[in-house]
Amino acid sequence: MNDNLTTDDRQLTTVEPLSNKPHFNKMKAIGGRWSMVSGRILICALLMIIFNYASCKYSFKDSAPLPPEVKTFRVNQLGNQAPYVDAQLAPQLTESLKQKIISNTRLRQTNDDDAHYDISGYVSNYAVSTTGISGASAAQNRLTVTFHVIFKNSLDNTQNMEADVSSNFDYSSSLSLNDAAASLNTQIISNMVDQIYNKIFSNW
Repeated sequence: MNDNLTTDDRQLTTVEPLSNKPHFNKMKAIGGRWSMVSGRILICALLMIIFNYASCKYSFKDSAPLPPEVKTFRVNQLGNQAPYVDAQLAPQLTESLKQKIISNTRLRQTNDDDAHYDISGYVSNYAVSTTGISGASAAQNRLTVTFHVIFKNSLDNTQNMEADVSSNFDYSSSLSLNDAAASLNTQIISNMVDQIYNKIFSNW
């Protein structure tokens, strides 16, 4: 240190540690508390995000809230007992119904006899009637498709049920039934599967 400095100069050049200053310690304490509060806020925010994500994932997957104990389903090969049999209808309904349940619920598909939801049934009616007349001939025909749903809940037998769902599909009388069925196929499958699905899951 420069020996020419006076005593006053030496006092001025002496740096007092910040830790010895009261206002510094107060700021340090405030900063520490703020860090703890910020950390808690961050943790709470992360927990809320995780909870909301889990809730949204569950609600988006289940179109209707299901009892938490229900975890599996089985769709048996659907049958056709209508007087007129469309050979492709029952197999297409079977596969489309499986995909509908897989896409809209958290349930896991199984082929076991102890499936929590067991679904079966058959096409009970597939008939044509005339709905419009032009001159002396029919201008429009109507195809009526009815499906008999059989639902069993292995966890709660009081929920077991049998019910019919039915839809009408109009088409030009200039078409044969086979041609009409081919042109209406996508609509028939979609409509009937939606009705079967809603009949089973609407109670929840």
